Amino acid sequence: MKKYIEKLHFITHDITQHTHISQVQLACEAGAKWIQYRCLSKPDNELLTDINQIAEICDDWGATLIVTDHVHLKGKADIQGFHIEDMEADFIALRKQLGEEYTLGGSANTVENLIRLAKEGADYAGFGPYKLTKTKPNNSHLLGVKGYADAMIMLKAQNIDLPILAVGGVTLQDIAPLLATGIHGIAASSAINQAEDLSVAYENFYKVMV
Repeated sequence: MKKYIEKLHFITHDITQHTHISQVQLACEAGAKWIQYRCLSKPDNELLTDINQIAEICDDWGATLIVTDHVHLKGKADIQGFHIEDMEADFIALRKQLGEEYTLGGSANTVENLIRLAKEGADYAGFGPYKLTKTKPNNSHLLGVKGYADAMIMLKAQNIDLPILAVGGVTLQDIAPLLATGIHGIAASSAINQAEDLSVAYENFYKVMV
């Protein structure tokens, strides 16, 4: 069953300016329809406190709530899906664990990762890093626009239709050339939640996307 995947994903992050909850509130007020709660620093009870409040906000504004990792929280809050950052994760087993009703996304940094995610039943992939980012530091090869263009050509040649989202240091000016490669959309964090005005930053991203 092919699921609807929004073209602009807003990812929360541990920052001093805003709590995860306020990030979601401001983003949803600005029109966000896809929230990825990414918090790897709290125990389950604190995660659930956040998630339950965020789920209410998402419900009020009609936004989809995806949680990064923490699959064990399935059924404990109103979560619509999970995004798995472990590129070695068994998505066949994860799909069996979650069932078809949950959206299941994964991180990838190579075309081989993308092909495996597609074959193992992921609904979308966050592909990166596009360029250097402090949000999620890693030593992977930076893709640049050409990396996405090449990946889309290779996927098309294998008849693989997996929604691909560029992630990792994407700014407002990067959106148009990235979308021109044929990718599905963008996942953004610091360019929005660390802007001087989070709501305005989200609105500016959204206007370029549509």
